[in-house]
Amino acid sequence: MVSRLDFYLVPELNNMYIIERTNLFIGIGIAIAIFSLGAIFIFKLPLGVDFTGGSILEISYAETPPSAEEVSIAVSAAGFPDALIQRTGESGYIIRTKELDDIAHQALLSGLSFGGERTAIEERSNSIGPTIGAELRQKAWLAIVTVVLAIILFIAFAFRNVTSVMRAAGREGVSSWTFGFVAIAALAHDILVPTGIFAILGAEIDTLFVMALLAILGFSVNDTIVVFDRIRENIIHDGEEHTKKEFQTIVGESVSQTIARSINTSLTTLVVLGALFFIGGTATQYFALTLAIGVVAGTYSSICLASPLLVWIEKRRNG
Repeated sequence: MVSRLDFYLVPELNNMYIIERTNLFIGIGIAIAIFSLGAIFIFKLPLGVDFTGGSILEISYAETPPSAEEVSIAVSAAGFPDALIQRTGESGYIIRTKELDDIAHQALLSGLSFGGERTAIEERSNSIGPTIGAELRQKAWLAIVTVVLAIILFIAFAFRNVTSVMRAAGREGVSSWTFGFVAIAALAHDILVPTGIFAILGAEIDTLFVMALLAILGFSVNDTIVVFDRIRENIIHDGEEHTKKEFQTIVGESVSQTIARSINTSLTTLVVLGALFFIGGTATQYFALTLAIGVVAGTYSSICLASPLLVWIEKRRNG
């Protein structure tokens, strides 16, 4: 049953609005992905201490904090001219630098205290060696690749009977592997978008960012599978009713029947992520931002990219 909320949220959409504009929505998705790739290559992705090795020190000031320029001068004078300095909260700073030993650590704290003129409170301090950083980087790539392969295999297995169902309904259609690779194409779009935006922002990539990408993969593929499963159900129903609808008509109806669910799920998720970003601690702000961008990108891809891609492939395959 089609939810009436579909038409309240986006009243101009009918069953075939998106599918009739397949090339437009696919083109928008490709343009966004290319823009994100370009941003990554132009602005680069600064790897955080987690992946390169080094130390991270977070301090706060009980009294009026010094300006970022004053902190930068103090850190350079302490012997760390290449340190990265980030403001956090109203009275704190995060300093990322090469791996510190005890002497260098104390020298940095002394510099941040401005010779005793200010009280620098050490909130946290972590150090990661270059060997561990390289290992974390390898494991991050391994985790992403493993998840992608697992998704392809899962979708291929879950939709293993879709070809026989479509042939029983009198149509060639697309194979289960096509569903899997279309889902991966949509997921690639979903992780490129936040990565490209992070490159533009100059934000460092750390383990929290990788965790956010993995969460985006799970969220987005779930949304896409809901649409795909509805397509399969409608194909079965079409065969039982002998209505002989075109594949693109079935896909259009399936998108229309699931669009309200996708939008409502994304909106409620964004409310939670917004609270985490604005109210939560500074350590999780970029994590929440990554997830929020990924949720928006995933909603677009599941509705306006994955399904149109299925139709585009079916048309090319069957002439």
